[in-house]
Amino acid sequence: MKLLALIALVFCALSAKPLETESAKILATFPFPGRSQYIFMETYLKALAAKGHQVTVINAFKNTATPNMRFIEAVKVHEFSDEMMGLLNEPFLWGQLNAMDFVLAKITEITMEDDGVKKLINSGETFDLVLAEMIQMEPLYAFAQHFNATLAGFSSFGTDNRIDAAVGNISPMSYNPLVTSPRTNRMTFTERLSNAYENLVEEFHRHWVHLPTMEKMFKKHFPNSKKTMAEVMDSFSFVLLGQHFSLSHPRPYLPNMIEVGGLHISHKPKPLPEDIKQFIEGSPEGVIYFSMGSNVKSKDLPQETRDTLLKTFAKLKQRVLWKFEDDEMQGKPANVLIKKWYPQPDILAHPNVKMFITHGGLLSSTESVYFGKPVLGLPCFYDQHMNVQRAQRMGFGLGLDLNNLKQEELEKAIKTLLTDPSYTKASASISELYRDQPEPALDRAIWWTEYVLRHKGAPHLRATSRDLTFIQLHSLDTLAVLFGVPLLVSLVLLKLTCKLLRGKSQKCPHADKLKKH
Repeated sequence: MKLLALIALVFCALSAKPLETESAKILATFPFPGRSQYIFMETYLKALAAKGHQVTVINAFKNTATPNMRFIEAVKVHEFSDEMMGLLNEPFLWGQLNAMDFVLAKITEITMEDDGVKKLINSGETFDLVLAEMIQMEPLYAFAQHFNATLAGFSSFGTDNRIDAAVGNISPMSYNPLVTSPRTNRMTFTERLSNAYENLVEEFHRHWVHLPTMEKMFKKHFPNSKKTMAEVMDSFSFVLLGQHFSLSHPRPYLPNMIEVGGLHISHKPKPLPEDIKQFIEGSPEGVIYFSMGSNVKSKDLPQETRDTLLKTFAKLKQRVLWKFEDDEMQGKPANVLIKKWYPQPDILAHPNVKMFITHGGLLSSTESVYFGKPVLGLPCFYDQHMNVQRAQRMGFGLGLDLNNLKQEELEKAIKTLLTDPSYTKASASISELYRDQPEPALDRAIWWTEYVLRHKGAPHLRATSRDLTFIQLHSLDTLAVLFGVPLLVSLVLLKLTCKLLRGKSQKCPHADKLKKH
């Protein structure tokens, strides 16, 4: 009998077929001019197209023709990108929020006014899935209801309290720092107090300034929308998050919040261009890679800051690869190679690259950890301060103030990272933790995307928390009854007791207080 049962199990296993997903039409929106957000998802979108899905991409770049992919290139946003980045240097929180709000509104409006985008909106097409970048450009989420599609989100920097709220996840302020802050999950009382205050300010600004601005744009571009903007914001089926607990910290996630940090990293690095390869391999003391990412341009750094970097690099035995956006650099030392764009993951994968000087963006932080490289962080804005602070706490990096960069401090930090083996060891250890996953992040992202397509938006993943009011969600009504009723009964009993005592000509010590009640 046992043999027959075993044969039956084997037969069932062999005959079972994996669930197949029909070819779907997918629309993905990447309005931000910084290319890093698109790099995070590009490999994923190409993988979807390779599986037969028809993928339409709205982005702000010129693209290479790819089978099963169509591009709508809303490139006009680049005309304003330098102006926008200049606004993000506000010293105070409220000013920062206003500046960010202006930038988001500008990008949203430029995207919606693009001829290709308007043509798509009026095309009468339908899609099965709309992937929207969750960076507070709410009118763009409305593509889903306009095209009668399931709405999904992605976030290259991971999650924050707004993304948590969109899917009904809990986000305790006690150990989840504001994404724009330099704090980590291990906060002192003072840091928790600052975190609570800044969260409240952000929420106030969001509901009284940001959302009203976006709602006007929503009504302008989708006047016949079947859903309100609030209803659209409440319709996310799942979210892809560009983080992993080994790179950040353990915290609660709902089943439809999928950690896919590093999905853009190829497990087999591509061969480097010959000139870069020779420059790296021809340096006996190793190489330092320096990039400020796609949003901050090295060519626009203050001259004093650039001089500090150049003087420091000139004194190094190591060679330096510097991502620099001009063809020429005045005063460039012989040991520095400049290019407008580098194949960053392939460079970091090279064993002769010893460290990474970075702005601290999450994609760069993920790549540095994946390839086990210590980092020197020069953060500028948004999540970069938090990522650099985390690198310091976890022991695989150091951080300096880019706005007040001193040559002596820069030289010391570089020397420490190159000579102290603890930083390389910590980076290698975290790399091992990150790589120890049941499947590649890209495979996980594809599986969950097709899962939601197979199950028509997967409404069974919707958390009940999304349908509760603030009072219900936090049990304030039930707690009021549990604590209020006994208190009320106690007061009544106390009053009756005092009346009884007065009837016996005994002074009640609480009589005066009760009269007031």
